[in-house]
Amino acid sequence: MPQSLSHREIASAENGARGNRTNLKPRFICSEAYRATSHGSRHPLAIPRVALAMDICQANGWLNNGNFIDSPCATKSQLTRFHEPAYVAAVEAAEKTGKVPEDVKWRHHLGVNGNPLFDGMFWRSATACGGGMLAAQLLAKNMTRVIYSPGGGQHHAFAGRASGFCYFNEPVLTILNLLDLGAKRVFYLDLDAHHGDGVQAAFANDERVMTVSIHEGGRWPMKRHYNDIKLVRGPGGVEDRAGGWARNLPVPAGFNDMELTYIMENAVLPLAHQFSCDAVYVQAGCDALADDPQSKLSLSNRALWSAIDKMRLVAPKLIVTGGGGYNPYAVGRCWAGIWAVLNDFNIPARLPIAAEACLRHVVWDHRLGRHVSVKWLTTLADPPNNGPVRSEIKYLVRCVLEP
Repeated sequence: MPQSLSHREIASAENGARGNRTNLKPRFICSEAYRATSHGSRHPLAIPRVALAMDICQANGWLNNGNFIDSPCATKSQLTRFHEPAYVAAVEAAEKTGKVPEDVKWRHHLGVNGNPLFDGMFWRSATACGGGMLAAQLLAKNMTRVIYSPGGGQHHAFAGRASGFCYFNEPVLTILNLLDLGAKRVFYLDLDAHHGDGVQAAFANDERVMTVSIHEGGRWPMKRHYNDIKLVRGPGGVEDRAGGWARNLPVPAGFNDMELTYIMENAVLPLAHQFSCDAVYVQAGCDALADDPQSKLSLSNRALWSAIDKMRLVAPKLIVTGGGGYNPYAVGRCWAGIWAVLNDFNIPARLPIAAEACLRHVVWDHRLGRHVSVKWLTTLADPPNNGPVRSEIKYLVRCVLEP
C-alpha cells in the first residue's frame, strides 16, 4: 500500500486549504482491507479489484503520500446514521462467529441471496463506508474538490438487510454525511449495470438528493420481464421517479460508447445543471463494460472515463467510487484509469513493466480467464466501441427530461 497522509499531515493540509483553495489535489482513499478479505472462493467478487487498481496506480507512479489516504473503518454509531442498529449488530456478530441464526439470516439476508458470510465482512464493508464519510468531511472542509474511493459504491444495501453483495450502503451514508456537513443538494449518478435501488429508496422523498441511474433494462434488481424499455411500470423503469427526485435510464443490450455520450450530454448534464447541486457523487461500477461477464452492455472503459470527466468539469465538489465489475482485468484497468482521468495524468499506450506485472499475477477462475487477452495485460485503455445512437436511447432521454 502507498504511504498514507498521517492525521497530522491531513490537519496541516486542512490549514493550508483555508488559505489556498484553487489548487487542491484530488485524494485517493483506499485500504489494505480489500486485499485482506474476500467474499469466498466461489463468489463473483472473489477476484482482485480494488487492491489491483491501487497497485496499478502505484506502479504507474500516480500515488504518493501527498494524495493517498488510508481509509478509516466506520464505527457502529456512524453506520446507524442509516442502518438499523439490530442489523449492524447482526453483521458484526456474523463476522465474529461465522454463522447467523435462521431468523436473523432471513430477516437481514445474511448468508443467503449472494450475501455470504466471510472473514472480515464487517471490517471490509465498514471500511468502505468510513472512506466515503471521510471523503465527505474532506470536501466539507475544502481540503480538496475531488476524491476517489474505489472501495465504495455498495448501492444495493437497505437499512435493515443486505442485498446484491452489499452489506452497508456506502453511497447513502456518504451522501447523508455531505448533507449533515452543510451540503444543500447532492446529485447522485450511478453508472453500474445494475439499478442503484438502495440509494434511490433511501432518498425517494428527499428533495435534497437527485438520483440518476443508467443501467441495463431487465437486469436484477429490475424484474426480468421489464427488458423492453417501453414497459416502464417496474422499479428502475424509465417512469420510476420514486418520490419525484429519481430518474432512471434502463438501457438495452449492446449499449455503446456513443450512446453513453449521448445520454451524458443530453440528459445527465442538463439534469445536473437544473438541480444546481453543491456536490456530485458518481458510482462508477464497471460491469457495463463489454469485457464484463455479467451484463450484456458493450461499453469501453474510455466511455466511462469520458462520462466521469464530464462530471468532473461541472461538479462543484466530486466523489467517485467503485461498484460492480466481475472481470478483474477490466475492473483493475478501468478503475486505475479513472484516477488518471481525475488528475489529468497521461495514460500510456503500453503499461510499464511494473504495472503489467500486477495484471499478469491475477488468477481468475472463470472461462474468460483461461485465455487472457493481451490487451488486458499490457494496456489500460480499451479500443473505443462506437456505434449508432438507437431510437430506444433517444426515447429514454426524452422521458427523463419531461417534467
